Amino acid sequence: MLEFEGKKAIVTGATRGIGRAITEALLARGATVAGIYGGNREAAEAMAGDNDRYGEQLRLIRLDVADYAAVADFCAGLEAEWDTLDILVNNAGIRRDAVLAMMGEEQWRRVLDVNLTGGFNMAKLALPLMLKQKYGRIVFITSPMGRLGFAGQANYAASKAGQIGLMKSLSKEVAKRKITVNSVSPGFIATELLDDLSEAHVKEYKKMVPANRFGTPAEVAEAVLFLAGDRAAYINGAVLEVTGGL
Repeated sequence: MLEFEGKKAIVTGATRGIGRAITEALLARGATVAGIYGGNREAAEAMAGDNDRYGEQLRLIRLDVADYAAVADFCAGLEAEWDTLDILVNNAGIRRDAVLAMMGEEQWRRVLDVNLTGGFNMAKLALPLMLKQKYGRIVFITSPMGRLGFAGQANYAASKAGQIGLMKSLSKEVAKRKITVNSVSPGFIATELLDDLSEAHVKEYKKMVPANRFGTPAEVAEAVLFLAGDRAAYINGAVLEVTGGL
């Protein structure tokens, strides 16, 4: 029997980079996954085509996680169809980098809306399914920048620090229902989010990492699946760093 056979999962930001790796790892281990994506239809179509062998195991849904009413409608429909939910991975995230003196209000607000409020919306509205069955695994994808900060990323760092506070608080509220809430904190991971880095910056950032390389989405996915599984039943409110020792 596959590790997640019969399990139902939601992954946000599911069609690219880390989110795609998590979704495909869950599918390969037997889970049925509702993959949420924000707006890149081409990426969603490519993922659907590459994973058509999974048939009804995979459903891709376009949804703005920052829109509370839209998330409520999605979760209500999911409850009517699935009746249970075992795993929620809050991975959706964006960057709008600028030094604070030059950062527009929209740059600040949209990053907080998607990264932090989106995680709140998904956790709050998906939680009743887990509470009903007295079982669940919620995993937030955060970042070391939530602890360290980074020049030009005040909005992103604030959103990720907020995710950690949200995760730790929620973990204490639901533990008695056999629901765990944890975070995976990836460092420099080789995804499209790093595509805009110059060769000089790539070399500089790799020097910051004791492992002297960027991580892979698959390595992050393995950490997420560990926390989403039954072997991690006594791990709660934790931040698991996947950073190569950054």
